[in-house]
Amino acid sequence: MQEETARAAIDTFISAFNALEDSYVTALLSQALTSDVVFWGPLGRSEGIEAVERFVLDVRKHPAGPGSMVRCSAVDMPDEWARYQWVFATPDGGPRLAGTDVVHLRRSLIDQIIVFAGETEPSTA
Repeated sequence: MQEETARAAIDTFISAFNALEDSYVTALLSQALTSDVVFWGPLGRSEGIEAVERFVLDVRKHPAGPGSMVRCSAVDMPDEWARYQWVFATPDGGPRLAGTDVVHLRRSLIDQIIVFAGETEPSTA
């Protein structure tokens, strides 16, 4: 049951990267994150949905053009923390960013996110 709850929150979080319009990003994040979420990203620690929204909007504006984010692993939840792997790729097979996120849930919402991003490389698929 815990893994299903984590998977639902994670997939909603990922859907914010793939929203049809930037205006939908906040609504999607609000469905997945607590308002006081702590975000440990590539540029350090920040707090709140607004901080995560800035990160998502920056990724959506990738210099190679719009892309998509997908979860490419199952959600593993050994204790209170869940982890999963993801890939962000541009439609033309251009630069690709891959990584692993570790999230903590509180009341079915993500209250902490730690992003471990991998190297940007061209897609081979």
